[in-house]
Amino acid sequence: MPAWLRALAWGAGALWTAPNTAIGLLIGSFGMLRGARVHFSRSEHALVFSRWPWGPGGAITFGNSIVHTGDSLDRRCPTYAHRAGRCVEPAVRLGDHERAHVLQYMALGPLFLPLYLLGGGISGRNRFERAADRYALTGRGWWPAQLPD
Repeated sequence: MPAWLRALAWGAGALWTAPNTAIGLLIGSFGMLRGARVHFSRSEHALVFSRWPWGPGGAITFGNSIVHTGDSLDRRCPTYAHRAGRCVEPAVRLGDHERAHVLQYMALGPLFLPLYLLGGGISGRNRFERAADRYALTGRGWWPAQLPD
């Protein structure tokens, strides 16, 4: 794919998911009042709010924004299937998992959140989470339609 077409696709995806990104920007901004830091991550294609001061830990993605409680998205974490005891898998890089969600948001735009919630929310049953885990494990397959039921 030519570079100009790839840039156009990235721009269209970012525009399509802008309402979701706005949610992340709002949440991340509240965290900045209590010490959260923000930077743009080229590898994750997102504004990243790190050291978010509330919650149980981990990360959540909204469009092209990622809010997480740690210092870096480079930390390792278990996959949802591993955590649920369904299989034994190596830990994945948190940023790779969240990047899959950024790509999912860019493809589905405002439809992502309702589809994600209908798919089971934050759980190992959710096809979006399983696809993000697979992407973090292999570097391929962030789209949930590629998953068997």
